[in-house]
Amino acid sequence: MPILPTISTLLIILSAVLMAIGWYLIVHNKRRAHKRVMISAAVSALLFFIIYMSRTIFLGNTSFGGPDNLKIYYTIFLIFHIILATVGAIFGIVTLTLAFKRKISIHRKIGPVTSVIWFFTAITGVMVYLLLYVFFKGGETTSMIKAILGY
Repeated sequence: MPILPTISTLLIILSAVLMAIGWYLIVHNKRRAHKRVMISAAVSALLFFIIYMSRTIFLGNTSFGGPDNLKIYYTIFLIFHIILATVGAIFGIVTLTLAFKRKISIHRKIGPVTSVIWFFTAITGVMVYLLLYVFFKGGETTSMIKAILGY
């Protein structure tokens, strides 16, 4: 299933683009369109997560296949990305929940923070993809712990 990482990366890019469009729409007071686009961004991110977790559970993760002298930098970058993605997902769920519960004043305050975190998550996610599948040949596909820690 070598196409799955490409599909999931495209879904994250799509979610970030949709989030940028949603931000533009709300700045221009187009609330209904903003809501639709932001829900689409969330669905795109959720589809990414489903594909990623399915692949992780059933196939494992791909370890870094680049030069050994870059492995530590890749690992640090990957851990940063994972933390950022986790924080971004939590912020995203909270931001969406606030919107659906019509707690708009709080939603307005954390929405921009959530968007910025998600943009950085998308950028670092694309970099992880490029490092694993484009710039270098992917390493062994194995369990997540082995891929992250290199055991």
